[in-house]
Amino acid sequence: MKKSSLIGVLLLGTSLVFGQSAKKLKGEVIANVEAEKANLIEVSDKIWAAAEIAFQEKVSSKTLIDYAKANGFTVEEGVAETPTAFVATYGSGKPVIGILGEFDALPGISQKASPKKEPLVPGGAGHGCGHNMFGTASLGAAVAVKKLIEQGKIKGTVKFFGTPAEEKFFGKLWMARAGLFDDLDVCLDWHPADNTEADVQTTLALVDFKVEFFGQAAHASGDPWNGRSASDALELYTHGINAYREHIKPTVRIHYHIQDGGQVVNVVPDYSRIWVRVRDTKRKGMQEVYERVQAMAEGAAILANVDYKISLISGIHEVLPNRAGGAAIQKNLETLGDLSYTEEETDFAYQIQEATQKPKIGIDGTIKPMRETLENPGGGSTDVGDVSFIVPVARLGVTVAPKGTPWHSWAVVACGGMSIGHKGMVYATKALGMSLVDMFTNAKLRSAMKAEFKERKGDYEYEALMPPGPPPLEQQ
Repeated sequence: MKKSSLIGVLLLGTSLVFGQSAKKLKGEVIANVEAEKANLIEVSDKIWAAAEIAFQEKVSSKTLIDYAKANGFTVEEGVAETPTAFVATYGSGKPVIGILGEFDALPGISQKASPKKEPLVPGGAGHGCGHNMFGTASLGAAVAVKKLIEQGKIKGTVKFFGTPAEEKFFGKLWMARAGLFDDLDVCLDWHPADNTEADVQTTLALVDFKVEFFGQAAHASGDPWNGRSASDALELYTHGINAYREHIKPTVRIHYHIQDGGQVVNVVPDYSRIWVRVRDTKRKGMQEVYERVQAMAEGAAILANVDYKISLISGIHEVLPNRAGGAAIQKNLETLGDLSYTEEETDFAYQIQEATQKPKIGIDGTIKPMRETLENPGGGSTDVGDVSFIVPVARLGVTVAPKGTPWHSWAVVACGGMSIGHKGMVYATKALGMSLVDMFTNAKLRSAMKAEFKERKGDYEYEALMPPGPPPLEQQ
């Protein structure tokens, strides 16, 4: 986006909110959230304890669905051929405002609500990205605004999207392909973090694929000359990837996970399998690296004299930032003010930092100024990116863990099950609800978000990067 245009959109966005009626409605949203606070914590803790991974979120999904139904929402379950995906709707007519909610966990990081590493279920999953709070706060905000629609104070439709499998297979892809976001005017999203701010940064585009090598088994000592090792091909392939790292741009990331390298030591393995992930700040750069590492798989197969197969698993777009929406969120954060913590919570944060060998600087609940949108901010990836190419998405982050806490780790799980996480989640619910009020009541804000979306997207027509067919529900 041109700098002059971006500044114009930003100025428009920052000048829109806080008429007297909007202030009053936001006060009612805050009161509605406070009234539901205990219920929200109960919902979050239930999802935290269930800790279900991609496409297995039966308890988590049902918990949110039950809460939505209890609050008068109409719920469409099992959308986009995905049993744990759903859409909860209240109201009628325009505008149609969406809000996204995730609820899947990560394998292997189960943890008690303790500042020392103590698995709740040895080997089990844990919410190391705070999705137990994510889905709960988003739905809580939708419920708070629903009450205003019910009372005739706001007109339009609010839609909460229960989106599974963000950590692995990216469930929003199938929801996007099913057209579930097409009727939205604008959309709202948040994510747990170690600071609180309007999020106006992009993310990394990503592609996931699987490489399988097929050789010939033989006795590893008696007649290895009769074998063609699929494991040799896999090792050659990873050597190729790792040599290639010297020659890629700093914005690129390549990860892999060896899923099958052979079963026993005395057999030349006839099968091997590796999961590979490529990321970059833009789809174009990601695609170039993806094509190169695919060619490496063929080279490894030739060297080891085996066959190979590449299967595309999934792929997601980078996020299109929206500064107009971010500016509205920023004002709501500033109105709410900084998060504060008790002595016990601060001590918990210090212990987390000590256990993870981070500087003991405590927990930061101060509101950060809205940053410049960087061309290459680094960081992770999210299937919110695909939604952001369909509809304007405004985003925020809220503190739920101490500064510097390793994300996707047991330390975040610990915080998400106690008062530090609860406090951030309730705060996020209020900020989201207030921002929903802006989106419902301020047509100029919606227009500014749409204008920025159109300019950032340009002529690109959204097309999902994943292969055709249903979600990979059985793969783990």
